[in-house]
Amino acid sequence: MTQYLISVIEPAGYDIPDPAELEKIMKDVQAVDADMREAGVWVFAGGLHAPETATTLRPGENGEVLVTDGPFTESKEFIGGFSIIDVPDLDAALEWGRRMGVACALPVEVRPFQDFVG
Repeated sequence: MTQYLISVIEPAGYDIPDPAELEKIMKDVQAVDADMREAGVWVFAGGLHAPETATTLRPGENGEVLVTDGPFTESKEFIGGFSIIDVPDLDAALEWGRRMGVACALPVEVRPFQDFVG
């Protein structure tokens, strides 16, 4: 089995849908999440606050670390949430990604984790 990251991509300046639409989106996302758990592929999931809440740590010289508020780079898109799944292959991961994209009505990125030897 391989672990994949399904990232929900939000455009910068994303307007939160009206309450009725947001309620439907949340129910749809929760349903996909529940299906992942039932299928035994769910590893972890979470939603993220806006990029402005980030703190970036940048390694410098002599072991020093520069700490700055906000994201490292400005972007037109950011990760708004994610799921980590453990599935047999890319096709299975893409199917879960498709379902998540439809549920949240936003683009998603599906990316495999590198094998870790350690």
